[in-house]
Amino acid sequence: MRQVTPLTEGWTLRHPDGTGDVLPASVPGCVHTDLLAAGLIPDPFLGRNETEVAWVGRRDWTYETELTAGAGAHERTDLVFDGLDTVAEVLLDGRTLGRTRNMHRSYRFDVTGLSGRLTVRFASAYAEAEAVRGTLGDRPGAYAEPYQYVRKMACSFGWDWGPTLVTAGIWRPVRLEHWSTARISRVRPLVTVEDGVGQVELAVDVERSRDGAPLAVEASVGGVRARAELDGTEGTVRLRVPDVRLWWPRGYGEQPLYDVELTLLHGEDALDSWRRRIGFRTVGLDTSADAHGTGFTLVVNGERLFARGVNWIPDDVFPSRITRERYRRRLEQAAGAGVDLVRVWGGGIYESEDFYDACDELGLLVWQDFPFACAAYPEEQPLRGEVEAEARENVVRLMPHPSLVLWNGNNENLWGFRDWDWEPGLAGDSWGEGYYLGVLPRVVAESDPTRPYTAGSPWSGSWLRHPNDPAHGTHHSWEVWNRADYADYRLDVPRFVAEFGWQAPPAYATLRRALPGEELAPDSPGMLHHQKADDGNGKLERGLARHFAVPEGDFDRWHYLTQVNQARAIAAGIEHWRSHWPVCAGTVVWQLNDCWPVTSWAAIDGDGREKPLYHELRRLYADRLLTVRADGGGLVVAAVNQSAEAWHGTLRLRRMSVDGTVIGEAGPALAAEGRTVAVTAVPDDLVPAGPKEFLVADAWGSPRSSEAGSGRGTRAVHFPVPDREIPYPRPEFEVALAPGGITVTARTLVRDLLLQADRLDPEAVADRGLVTLLPGEEVTIGVRGWKNPDPDTARCALYCVEPTR
Repeated sequence: MRQVTPLTEGWTLRHPDGTGDVLPASVPGCVHTDLLAAGLIPDPFLGRNETEVAWVGRRDWTYETELTAGAGAHERTDLVFDGLDTVAEVLLDGRTLGRTRNMHRSYRFDVTGLSGRLTVRFASAYAEAEAVRGTLGDRPGAYAEPYQYVRKMACSFGWDWGPTLVTAGIWRPVRLEHWSTARISRVRPLVTVEDGVGQVELAVDVERSRDGAPLAVEASVGGVRARAELDGTEGTVRLRVPDVRLWWPRGYGEQPLYDVELTLLHGEDALDSWRRRIGFRTVGLDTSADAHGTGFTLVVNGERLFARGVNWIPDDVFPSRITRERYRRRLEQAAGAGVDLVRVWGGGIYESEDFYDACDELGLLVWQDFPFACAAYPEEQPLRGEVEAEARENVVRLMPHPSLVLWNGNNENLWGFRDWDWEPGLAGDSWGEGYYLGVLPRVVAESDPTRPYTAGSPWSGSWLRHPNDPAHGTHHSWEVWNRADYADYRLDVPRFVAEFGWQAPPAYATLRRALPGEELAPDSPGMLHHQKADDGNGKLERGLARHFAVPEGDFDRWHYLTQVNQARAIAAGIEHWRSHWPVCAGTVVWQLNDCWPVTSWAAIDGDGREKPLYHELRRLYADRLLTVRADGGGLVVAAVNQSAEAWHGTLRLRRMSVDGTVIGEAGPALAAEGRTVAVTAVPDDLVPAGPKEFLVADAWGSPRSSEAGSGRGTRAVHFPVPDREIPYPRPEFEVALAPGGITVTARTLVRDLLLQADRLDPEAVADRGLVTLLPGEEVTIGVRGWKNPDPDTARCALYCVEPTR
């Protein structure tokens, strides 16, 4: 049987020119984390230290260890790297075993009977990228860094939310594999369901150490076993599993997983084995034309879905630091916010098995981008061969995961070609179209025909239409953040909104840790350094000024209001688009997470703290959501019911004054069948008239939180004008300790009350975000990690909207 020996101990790191100390190295790891551990560089996440470590990415580096590859009783020994970042030469006692130039691939070298000094020399990714650019010619991109010329995590070169920390190192596990006669080199599992019968087809490739030995494979799943003889180096074994339990996305059913085991046999001797978990489900993508344009609707097990999504970026700019537990925690946060789809964005990586395992278990659908983002990519060698090799390897690697439902060719490159002035400058040079419309769909069709492929995001499906046409396919909505008010999200109904977002700073405790000793201000040096977006602070201020008086000299107030504005902006989009299901079939918020402490579009900041937006997503992505929208010349209440059960009851509509007076009231029936949206017109005499009035809609008879003001998706509050025009009363409320938290009781209208728990203690966490209370209502806010509860201290950490001064 094949034996595996991990190679994680005894590694050192040094400059290849012999200067500097020889340092202990962690494998898996990277140069930056080893230098950080040795105390030779400052933490690049703190202050402006990022600029002080820029030299690291410009240097060459060498990893070394002693290798003893004696095969023992085995005929063959392979040295296997699951990931090398990126441009490397692998040597044993000075003899070259091979060269690499792709972070997204694994590598295998025959070292049978060899031993000695194992050396991995990494060249600077900058040097490689600039050499390729010099050979193939310049190509346009969203950023000046040369990330499109090397097959490496693009955002390590920096992004509009990320630092420029260009890594090198043995970033995934390395091991020795000892084997005899033959080994399993690849298993391609095709998993389908037909009439309740699960069908598993395992296409097996083997590598032989000697020809002629008869080989067979045996496989088992769900109590069913099958055997097949191999013809040369390949064969297929098929299994039919009756009465399988279907795997469903969260909110639609359970996530049963089945263990699949395949054994390679020579006679009765087991030579190798392959084990994975699979789930039985069907998946499709409906892109048929209709009266509204061209749809983009995911269909799982025959059920059409509104995708409640988030965009995922690498959770650390140093991906080797992301543990299985960290993946699980971040994805549990996503599931806890009502998310059912995670898009793995194309400027990052193909994530580790730990990511997809967690998605399988949590019922999170995965939309996987191929790693191409925001640039024109040359299609000539040496890149073309690397692209196809990495695609074939990763498509097959990720195939077992039932959570994976969509392959996407790129992020914004088709759009960029048409809209970002690339086309004239390219003058006929290659730019990636051959990948997205040729190589990648061919690889997916040949290797993984059970899953749909789309050429890009955004993509209208045809060059006959604008790539980002909201009426066709996927749409990225960035004009609003860049140039307009978030109310403009309500001006159209795209078929599928794959990106949209609004910025806000991270949690206060995250800022205090990242900017030690700095007097915080929106434009203080550290705050500006941790704002990577072009004119980011200007867009924050202009977006804020449309709704609030921008605080002058009050950082705490600015911090609170920008976080409120972020949550309000995302709510404007999601409420509107969900209320237009099934025309709109999904929203994918930019973005779930951050890779370091930064002002960004994330719902969870770089220290893992949940912004108010995170809690707002729990309301917006709940199975049942109420929203008020303009319709014609009046208002309607849309009851969005994404659950399978009917939502019947009574709507309580109240036209109110900001002083708490109920001006008018009605109680129309509520009837939203499963997976539908029910729309109820607001009577004309209940439509708010002027800035002193607002509308409250509550869904009586539906599952509700115990607190009237909890905001868990069964209340909608509509103000007809921006906050700066509303004559709010000065907010009055009482605060008392409650078991596990605090209770706040409103004496006046209290809009968007927020407990910033991290101001109580950096480890403290509140269980909810923004809450609007009517006079006399109360809310209990749970708090974990608060060591010395005190109501007066809590009051100092409570913020809400105040009257304009």
